[in-house]
Amino acid sequence: MAYDNNLFFTCSLIEFMGRQRKLRRNAVVTALGGKALQRIYDYADVLHCEPIAKVADETIASSGMGIGDFDNVTVCRYTAPGYWDIGKVYSRLIDDVAPKGDPTLLIETLKEVYGSWISDSISNYNSDFFYQPRDYIRECYREGRVL
Repeated sequence: MAYDNNLFFTCSLIEFMGRQRKLRRNAVVTALGGKALQRIYDYADVLHCEPIAKVADETIASSGMGIGDFDNVTVCRYTAPGYWDIGKVYSRLIDDVAPKGDPTLLIETLKEVYGSWISDSISNYNSDFFYQPRDYIRECYREGRVL
């Protein structure tokens, strides 16, 4: 499996914006929509040259993304993982479950993963789910539950 830096950046940006706007990550994905997600993915190699906070601010402004009350960082009883760490968890899962050979389906898979039950499990920083092995997280997603 080749590492997809653009997917990693896209997922990390979603996590960053979710924390900044206090939104569940599926709400961030919904607010952005497929076209904006595809644009972020396609230009991630350029966007990553800017500070992620600047990219997030511009993306939030262009999408009209609101503010919520989901603050999983503050309620974390331990040290919260970094947004890059969570971006890696999501990007690996999406890479593992996305159909191979058709890059246009990658953003659809991203939307499916963020829209599924697993997004709340990954966002629960008081559990150990987000740092479980890659294969375990993939199998949980495929089974539709924590094993």
